[in-house]
Amino acid sequence: MAEDSDKEDRTESPSARKLEQAREDGNVPRSRELNTFAVTMAGLALLIATGGQLFAAMKESMIAWFTFNQESLRDPLVIMERLRQSVQDTLLQMAPLLGGLLLVAALTPLLIGGWNFTSKGFMPNFGKLNPLSGIKRLFSVNAATEGLKAVLKSALIGGVATWAIWNERDELMGLISMPLDGALLKLVALMEHTFLMVVGAMLLLVVLDVPFQLWQYHKNLRMTKDEVKQEYKQQEGSPEVKGRIRQLQREAARKRMMQEIPNANVIVTNPTHYAVAFKYDEEMAAPVLIAKGSLKLAERIINAGQEHRIAILRAPSFARALYFNVELGEQIPSQLYTAAAQVLAYIHQLKHFEQSGGLAPVFPEQLDVPAELDPESKRQQHTPPKT
Repeated sequence: MAEDSDKEDRTESPSARKLEQAREDGNVPRSRELNTFAVTMAGLALLIATGGQLFAAMKESMIAWFTFNQESLRDPLVIMERLRQSVQDTLLQMAPLLGGLLLVAALTPLLIGGWNFTSKGFMPNFGKLNPLSGIKRLFSVNAATEGLKAVLKSALIGGVATWAIWNERDELMGLISMPLDGALLKLVALMEHTFLMVVGAMLLLVVLDVPFQLWQYHKNLRMTKDEVKQEYKQQEGSPEVKGRIRQLQREAARKRMMQEIPNANVIVTNPTHYAVAFKYDEEMAAPVLIAKGSLKLAERIINAGQEHRIAILRAPSFARALYFNVELGEQIPSQLYTAAAQVLAYIHQLKHFEQSGGLAPVFPEQLDVPAELDPESKRQQHTPPKT
């Protein structure tokens, strides 16, 4: 009952991944009727094309095999050699026919299932040795269906063959009075006619069986809605896994960011809410942001800057503008070039003062930062004055 309920719940078409897994397991659509039809049709075509030559060659071989003189009959070695030679000649004469049939038998399954090679087919499946499972399969609906198909197929092909032979009974009886050569040719013609009738019946089976096998194959691979959801989660990633991946990515990015701080020219701060570090050299078109953070991460950036003796400047509006408008590894926007130049000029003057003395440089009290790039300035502009 549980299995029937599970089958009823499988209402969703198999996904591409489900079909791919089935192929990996060696489960591909196949039609026995198509294989049988193709091999039979190929055999008939080969017999029509090469039958005359084959029968002529076999006739000559049989005459040679069964022609003995008294001396050869008394020597067992001669008889055994004649037997060996007859078997070898027969195989050589039948080789084109057998080779053609083997080739067709190998290629026909590719018509609906395509080429598929998997090593899983060579692995032992001990579950099939369970007698209870075997009995269950024996009395399953699928076994009953296959049994009914076999009965109907036998009835159809057997009926067509019987009907064809019955209609040719007078000609078959007439073969007795005909010379051997003529009888053989007539027999081949009658066999070809009978085979054509049988192949026609088999073609009807193929037309019915191939669509049925394809439908049955996809039906057996149907999925429940829960399986579809689970597969989607596996492919897209569950929220927990995706969240963990993002967390690891952020941690890795922060680690790389902290490793870049020693290369910074300056760190500008809010002073405690935000910290932003950028670097610039003559080969760059514009300064590049290499680190930014808020709150605890800003504190870590400041501590790392102090550890590596990086200049740390208090520039709230500039720090906020960089933090909210520039991503890591990006050049600062052109609207902030003037502010960046003011900061870099002060750093250059400060280093010169520390090395050579003279007048101490004065950091600009107000940097040239557009109000639209500073969230705090924008908020102040839109806040109505108190009355």
